Amino acid sequence: MKSVRLPFLLLGWAVFQFQAAAQPVLSAHRGSSLVAPENTLATFRAVLTMPIRYIEIDVRTTKDGQLVILHDGKLDRTTNGSGPVENQTLAEVKQLSAGKGFGEKFKDERIPTLKEVGQLLRNWNQTSARKVSLYVDCKAVQPQPLVDELAELGLLADAVFYGSDGFLLSLKQVFPRAKVMPSLRSADELPAKIQQLQPYAFDVRWTSLTAELVGQIHAHGIRVFSDALGFFETPEHYRKAAQMGVDVIQTDYVERVSQAVRN
Repeated sequence: MKSVRLPFLLLGWAVFQFQAAAQPVLSAHRGSSLVAPENTLATFRAVLTMPIRYIEIDVRTTKDGQLVILHDGKLDRTTNGSGPVENQTLAEVKQLSAGKGFGEKFKDERIPTLKEVGQLLRNWNQTSARKVSLYVDCKAVQPQPLVDELAELGLLADAVFYGSDGFLLSLKQVFPRAKVMPSLRSADELPAKIQQLQPYAFDVRWTSLTAELVGQIHAHGIRVFSDALGFFETPEHYRKAAQMGVDVIQTDYVERVSQAVRN
């Protein structure tokens, strides 16, 4: 990509296209830990019934090279196991409960594989009019096995990939059409990141969001994702993001955000 500038007419058309878009769509952050343990099949089943467009998952690799869904590098916080997941085989990981802190109801919940989550999502998309895609946070995974599994599941083309710039670049070398989403801290980073990665979207931290920055990103035909987590989980912040033109809001409170941006 030789330049990040678009011809005037094309730039204007890109801006028009984004301005004409509907309210932000929603991404369910690790499913929803409000209704079931994070990054489990139980929570993913629950959020599929909510008004979402993406499910965010965290992908890691076991000792025997299997891709599993777990946010932390260690098992301690969310399971009854301990130590790094990369030091255990899939068979060992599957012996653990992933329902820590959620009582008896979820004690038999297990850390799912990427394949299990993909099959759940594929089955949903085959029977529902509302399609849902994966937002893949690439925690500890090699590009080729990730691409291979998602391609086999028929979920590769629509998945959005978040990770370090170095990982995303290596992912595009394996799958040039990958919808990559690097992080963006300020407008100063735009030219270099667009040139290097040709991203589908930018993940912009909530505190950096401005209408001007969103407009600059949209002018290049690139989408804006942002997390409304923690302190920023308020209806006022949701509505502000919608007014600024944010395309995707990632949240732990899907129903709350959905209601706020509709009103």
